[in-house]
Amino acid sequence: MTNLPLTRDQALELLKSMPQLPSDMNHYLESEAIMKALAEKLGEDVEYWGMLGLLHDVDWSLTREDWTEHCVKCVEMLKEKGFDDEFIENVQSHAYGYDEIPVFKDKERSKRIQHALIASETLTGIIYAYALMRGKNISTMALKGIKKKFKDKAFAQNCNRDLVREIEKAGLEVGEFLELSMNAIKEIKGEIGLE
Repeated sequence: MTNLPLTRDQALELLKSMPQLPSDMNHYLESEAIMKALAEKLGEDVEYWGMLGLLHDVDWSLTREDWTEHCVKCVEMLKEKGFDDEFIENVQSHAYGYDEIPVFKDKERSKRIQHALIASETLTGIIYAYALMRGKNISTMALKGIKKKFKDKAFAQNCNRDLVREIEKAGLEVGEFLELSMNAIKEIKGEIGLE
């Protein structure tokens, strides 16, 4: 079991101490839920993966207007809270390859946990948008529907499907991942304004 410097409650406090948009808080909670479900499925450390999902955008509220600083500012914030270099590197890995963040433009993800994180946090956008389209109903959402939306590139087009497909590098087939993620978000629907 990895020793984490913060409890989940303390991590939530940290996030809430900054000017968050409700949609961003939802995104952190959804990413956490998917990462925990993935860790369980893949036999990884559920608490650690969950914390990574929860805090992967820890500096977003401070960098949303200036992407070049996204995942750069987080270093100081996470170090101050006692997180180690490996955790920080895993957080930063979801910004690899973005032209908007020059320092990470040419970096590539290399670890299973990094592929899992980018796939998870990207997929939240598709699932949430689909739930909103269904009148905020996720309870009766079926795999067939989410698969259809995933294939429809015009739907939630900011969500890069190739990033979601990185889940295959973590050892899971895309369809299985869509189902696992949808079910993980159903578990927390009340916390994120869905029904």
